[in-house]
Amino acid sequence: MKTKFLLFLLCLFSLNVMGQDTIQRKKKQTTAAGQDVTLTNKASGTLNGHEWVDLGLSVKWATCNIGASSPSDYGDYYAWGETSTKSSYDGSNCFDCLGNSWITYKIDGQTRITPSSGHDAARENWGSTWRMPTDAENDELCTKCTWTWTSMNGHNGYTVTGPNGNSIFLPAAGYRISMNSANVGSGGTYWSSTLSSSYSNYARDLLFGSRSHNTNDSFRRFGRSIRPVTE
Repeated sequence: MKTKFLLFLLCLFSLNVMGQDTIQRKKKQTTAAGQDVTLTNKASGTLNGHEWVDLGLSVKWATCNIGASSPSDYGDYYAWGETSTKSSYDGSNCFDCLGNSWITYKIDGQTRITPSSGHDAARENWGSTWRMPTDAENDELCTKCTWTWTSMNGHNGYTVTGPNGNSIFLPAAGYRISMNSANVGSGGTYWSSTLSSSYSNYARDLLFGSRSHNTNDSFRRFGRSIRPVTE
């Protein structure tokens, strides 16, 4: 009889210890998850398999970069006017340039990539009505939204919150120059479809670091991120 009673007490003790261990593990998981930023909304909709968010601006913004599988992924890098990635980003393999001469997109020629041109990386890779943002649309994102430097899944970047309270995350993916990566984790550069108004070898992009964000002229030959938009 005593033996059965002791076995009963031992079982109760074991169950109690297991229950405490389960509760402790759940608390640790909850604390770890709380360290990453949580966007204030889910995707507003999906277009051709890619999610978008309505920020209350003139266009709807994709939740991910081209080539990324989640909002925090860096994705792929493209030279301006090119629609595929490559191993090296430099003047020797730059689209639309012959030495220092610019052929199609230049100050006295075409000054913007149109979605139907075959040179819009968003349209060529994602299809439907996806396209690269214009410089004006990048500027609208800069000036009409609240930018908060934070991290998501271990990647630094900005939570960009629109006038309606919805938000997207732009990771600090850096850029590619020749065969090297630069500023990964500390800054981001995102192409627009607009050529610089001053120099044919530059195009307009969205540039940011941990303390500032603005639109800018940047070398067309470097590999940069693209965040598509749609109407």
